[in-house]
Amino acid sequence: MSHLDTSAVRTPREALARYYQAMLDKSPDDLADLYATDAVHEFPFSSPGFPPRYEGREAVRAGYRAAWGASPVQVEEVRKLAAYETADPEVIIAEHVVVGTLPTRRTTFTVPGLLILHVRNGLITWVRDYMDGLGVASARG
Repeated sequence: MSHLDTSAVRTPREALARYYQAMLDKSPDDLADLYATDAVHEFPFSSPGFPPRYEGREAVRAGYRAAWGASPVQVEEVRKLAAYETADPEVIIAEHVVVGTLPTRRTTFTVPGLLILHVRNGLITWVRDYMDGLGVASARG
């Protein structure tokens, strides 16, 4: 299984930092282990190769294992543009740009995104993941 100690995840900001690290590591296990067992991860904008939502931690794990495992894309950097704490202490909104490479084409790409994370008892319970679907499709080739 994963190497992540989910008991160390406490605040939405800490969950966000670990989320970004899992992206950099391309680790579906580390990402999924941030989630509560019944969490929901939604993709409000249609994106080729992604369903509209994952329901449950294991669906997140399986979905990202399939997506990241099938993609030669390497995430080089997650540029953290801003993180907004809200009136709800369990919610954080984050803007970012993923910078990556596609080794087969020797090209670099950027994909902007916005995340809304809900974190309760140290685990992610709900994510709305707004990513640039055309950018993702282009990056995947």
